[in-house]
Amino acid sequence: MTLLSFDRRCSEIVAQTQLLRGAIEGADLTRPVPTCPGWNVGQLLRHLGGTHRWAEELVRTRATEALPDEHFRDLSPYAEEDAAELAPWLVEGAQLLADTLREAGPEARLWTPVPDFGQVAGGRADFYARRFTHETAVHRADAVLALGDEYTLDQEVALDGFDEWLALGSLPMHFEVHPWMRELLGPGRTLHFHATDTAPEVAAEWVVDLTGDAITWRRAHEKAAVAVRGPLTDLLLIIYKRRPARGAGVEILGDEKLLDFWLERVSFG
Repeated sequence: MTLLSFDRRCSEIVAQTQLLRGAIEGADLTRPVPTCPGWNVGQLLRHLGGTHRWAEELVRTRATEALPDEHFRDLSPYAEEDAAELAPWLVEGAQLLADTLREAGPEARLWTPVPDFGQVAGGRADFYARRFTHETAVHRADAVLALGDEYTLDQEVALDGFDEWLALGSLPMHFEVHPWMRELLGPGRTLHFHATDTAPEVAAEWVVDLTGDAITWRRAHEKAAVAVRGPLTDLLLIIYKRRPARGAGVEILGDEKLLDFWLERVSFG
């Protein structure tokens, strides 16, 4: 098991944005985005480009506290976007972020919304390299699916994205910020996710363990209370709540209610 390198993550921020640019060429950006209720595609892209610039400023200034983010939260001014104008702006922001991250290096110290814990590089620039790789990839899925196109994702990026989401979803801070997540814990509560379209050596299997006093996860092939089997990208979209767990190509074995409960309660942001 290997994680994406810092340099690869910087490259992927731009690569995923370039793919998104291709997907919106000539598209109607007023199409609603079902996975981001209340936004259309143009508003989604303004949000994404805003987050790229927000993170770039954080890294460039080595910010010691959060910066204002209202400019990419209130999207009401962006209901009628033009793809020809928006696409280059979007790519420009991604490139600025990647360049600034590379200049800073992965260990540069700055404010992050989470602490350093396990695979989560809190307090370091690498947090933003990884987070915006997957923020960009998943928002690309939002746009592509809203436009009625097929979404595909590089296997290595999907694997790293799955790891990152489980790491974020198991942070101990959740019990303070979101006390209801503690209700997930209980005897016998384990979930197994198994990608069915990868080679065995890729080890694309995960166990989420809720049986102790904290949420933990590991890459492993183990029997669990509920197992979810399907293509890797589909599994990633399921845990991000971008596609329903029940659908073509995905098999659920065991305690489906536990899966529903976990999906309902686990979140980040």
